[in-house]
Amino acid sequence: MRIGINCRTILNPGFGEGAGVGHYTYYLVKNLIRLDQKNDYHLYFDELIGDEAICKIVGDAPNVICRRFPFHQYKKFLPFAYSHVLVTAFLGRDKLDVFHAPSGILPYTYGGKSVITVHDLAIYKHPEWFPDGRISKSVSTKMLVPKSVEAADKIIAPSESTKKDIMELFSVGAEKIEVIHHGVELTKDPESVEFQNLATRVKEKYEIKKPYFLTLGTLEPRKNVRLTLEAMEQILKESPELLAGVEYLIAGVKGWNYEETLDFSEELNKLALEKINSRVVRYLGYVSHADKFPLMTGSMFFVFPSLYEGFGLPILEALRMGVPVISSNISSIPEVTGEAALLINPESKKDMQDALGKFLRDAESRARYSVLGKQRASKFDWSETARKTIEIYRGLA
Repeated sequence: MRIGINCRTILNPGFGEGAGVGHYTYYLVKNLIRLDQKNDYHLYFDELIGDEAICKIVGDAPNVICRRFPFHQYKKFLPFAYSHVLVTAFLGRDKLDVFHAPSGILPYTYGGKSVITVHDLAIYKHPEWFPDGRISKSVSTKMLVPKSVEAADKIIAPSESTKKDIMELFSVGAEKIEVIHHGVELTKDPESVEFQNLATRVKEKYEIKKPYFLTLGTLEPRKNVRLTLEAMEQILKESPELLAGVEYLIAGVKGWNYEETLDFSEELNKLALEKINSRVVRYLGYVSHADKFPLMTGSMFFVFPSLYEGFGLPILEALRMGVPVISSNISSIPEVTGEAALLINPESKKDMQDALGKFLRDAESRARYSVLGKQRASKFDWSETARKTIEIYRGLA
């Protein structure tokens, strides 16, 4: 069987990808190749990626053929339809039995057996969270994604929540959609001396001198960081001693409408200086993939009150590292965490205030959730993700 996979979202094979579709594609492909030596894999990369980078994924696997889509330098000049025709023709030369588009979008004119992975439908459920006026958004949401959902023979969803959204938004039957959870993988053991030394260096790098709790992700309305800040404001008014000697760190790139959150952070710090003579929140900016896990493992707990997630990988990563988690009780998140996280209504400031107070006061509670988190995360394995995906390929071929 000849299986083609679009790997153009893989940008940094040395570390995997920090998040998103590239992360999923990297770990899926790596484990597919490791588990399956019977089928031939045709991997299609962007032309900009080098041989050494590809080798980090593929190694010397004899059943893998790597190709590059040769259209990158012409992309901005090619008419939309023509570029899709070219990609279809390029794939057609390899006479694939199955083509997998991990990004959820098939070439518009592709007619062979196909699988897509649909990760996240927030743009359909909550368009108000996304900036207006982007032509690419309009083309993808109005044409490419609906056409791909219709044309694909099978759809992979990372959660039952996302499966439900696909069925509701695109009138797709349940039998066409297979739920396959993502896995979680750490490059180093968090309890190793090497990792602990790295964590110490990361604290020095970011000048972290106090115990801290952490939020990590793109700074945008959907991630709902404002709720945590508002709850902290209330704590400062009612029980300021809870925040004395601790710090709330926010890490991630600046997304759409980030200014409102950062402005409120400064207002919160002014109040904290009055109440406890200390700032209580700090924005670190972008944190590299190499620094992310050491920063996470050093935190007292992880706060992720997202308003919508297709899966919620940062939550799973925190659980895997034994970091207690406060998160939301909606969309896919309870499916990922089970009983291993403290879940709240992400629209309730009182819920967040109570959750923060519980973890700030109670070290035993944090320790219990740490144990539960590790146990829960052990159920999510990339090998199992790959094995179930291979079964889909076989079923189609």
